[in-house]
Amino acid sequence: MSLLKRIGGSGGPPQGGDGGNRNPPPGGAPPPGGEDAGSEESKLAAMRQRRAALAEQQRPGMKNNSYLDLKTRVQNKLLSELDHQSMDVSRKNEVRSHIEELFNAILADESMVLSRGERHNLFEAIVAEILGFGPLEILLSDDSITEIMVNGPRNIFIEQKGMITRAPVAFENDEHVMRILDRIVAPLGRRVDESSPLVDARLPDGSRVNAVIRPIALCGPTITIRKFSKKPLTVEDLIRFGSMSKEISEFLRACIIARLNIVVAGGTGSGKTTLLNVLSGFIPNNERIVTVENAAELQLRQEHVVTLESRPANIEGKGAITIQDLVVNCLRMRPDRIVVGECRSGEALDMLQAMNTGHDGSLTTLHANTPRDALSRLEVMCLMSGMDLPVRAIREQIASAVDMICQQNRLRDGARKIEKITEVQGMEGDVITMSDIFEFEQTGIEGGKIIGRIRPTGLRPKFIDRIESAGIHLPPAVFGIGRNY
Repeated sequence: MSLLKRIGGSGGPPQGGDGGNRNPPPGGAPPPGGEDAGSEESKLAAMRQRRAALAEQQRPGMKNNSYLDLKTRVQNKLLSELDHQSMDVSRKNEVRSHIEELFNAILADESMVLSRGERHNLFEAIVAEILGFGPLEILLSDDSITEIMVNGPRNIFIEQKGMITRAPVAFENDEHVMRILDRIVAPLGRRVDESSPLVDARLPDGSRVNAVIRPIALCGPTITIRKFSKKPLTVEDLIRFGSMSKEISEFLRACIIARLNIVVAGGTGSGKTTLLNVLSGFIPNNERIVTVENAAELQLRQEHVVTLESRPANIEGKGAITIQDLVVNCLRMRPDRIVVGECRSGEALDMLQAMNTGHDGSLTTLHANTPRDALSRLEVMCLMSGMDLPVRAIREQIASAVDMICQQNRLRDGARKIEKITEVQGMEGDVITMSDIFEFEQTGIEGGKIIGRIRPTGLRPKFIDRIESAGIHLPPAVFGIGRNY
């Protein structure tokens, strides 16, 4: 017996039919419209029944609509019962147990007979609506999903293994999406409405959330969630994925311990934050780390970490705290390391000055397609600070502050790899000189997957003396010296 037949009085019979009763009346009872089964009226009634049954089969949304009606009714009853009791929603296990008791009682009261699978799915959907993030809950719990994209209530897409596909879930309407969105941003003290239709936020596990609503988003509330692994990726994971080689991991570890200033560059979704997390893991545990981010995403495992997060303006247009404000303030917090989640504007100049004034070992990310583009973007961002500085002075600051650029890239097959590691050597005239230490070499394509390796160029960086001064001696083979490629 289908779920539609089991739901009594949930949505009424389908229009133009008999409520789904496709079988003839039991016991040889005459069909409606006459006592003689062979009469014309009974034949017409039987024909109408068959047509109604066929129409029901051709309307796949009918079962979903009835399921939605049942879910809504049970959910509303649960909420009315919970409203009369003082429940601490933060104690989710207790609330979940209480919801389960009420859920079973309501189904029993309404004489609803559901299979074990239907009962479980209905219960989990209702719990997600009350305690979680509604239809997104099942996607957030799947570790293989790295990105969730909500394009209005009915169009939800996900990214798995670098490929984008449609998700088998949907919201009821725009209001349903807004309820879940408010549940995400409200605990952070942020808001999203017509006067402020853009918002950056994060989930409790640190996953990044961006939302755009009407009237800016014409297709309805649009949510983009960049999921982070519940267990932070380690350098061993990146080596196993092929994002870097063991030689590169040894080299990067030596650079972090030697307190080199490193910029991680790359495009959107290329894995910059993941690489920054891995690099931060090399920082010794006895150093004070101050992180500055728009939305706190970094998952540092050291003990002595101070996390700062920017804040947008309030409803009156006041009280905004920018990344630049936080970078300036963190210089007064006695940091051993400064980690800026991403430089986007004038804070780049303050970051460069921090690197040049005793805060060695600082890390940051920025959007750029090549190491040379990264330097150009740094120049532009410094000019965005509002300081009227000559370009040569800015380039001298960059050449003096930045020691190395790690270029991260997302390949056509969805794989994320370190494409280049480039040393910033200094100035020659008005040009910043650079030298590639490692680079990715593509050798072919097999089954849609890009084949290649990250190999050293055979050049030793000029800052190798600083690495050796820190007591770290890298073998020449790390740089490809004495090896054949």
